[in-house]
Amino acid sequence: MHESGEMYLETIYVLSQKGDIVRSIDVSEYMSFSKPSVSRAMGLLRQDGYIEIDRKGGIHLTDKGLAVAHSIYDRHETMSAILEVMGVGAETAQRDACRMEHYISEESFAAFKKYFQAELEKRNG
Repeated sequence: MHESGEMYLETIYVLSQKGDIVRSIDVSEYMSFSKPSVSRAMGLLRQDGYIEIDRKGGIHLTDKGLAVAHSIYDRHETMSAILEVMGVGAETAQRDACRMEHYISEESFAAFKKYFQAELEKRNG
């Protein structure tokens, strides 16, 4: 999956956590992307089995889509937290985590997360 697809899935995940029905217009506004771009992306994600769109236009993650979205969201939150603990400002940490989450390997991410959790346990000890 490409970075843009991951970004769309993460956005749908984040918006769905608010409890509201997620529509293409919500994704468009959240990501500051044009409606035609979002519509095209939703078609591709639907075709690939990551989302379903109901009769009212509500976008729902499939199990496959939820797995990817949750993984990307976890990477984002973890990397952002690590950067902030290291002294990076919150806004910069969020922006950098958004870039890093798409390129870091599973192996490296798991190592970062394990190390970070061990460090937090030592500090809170």
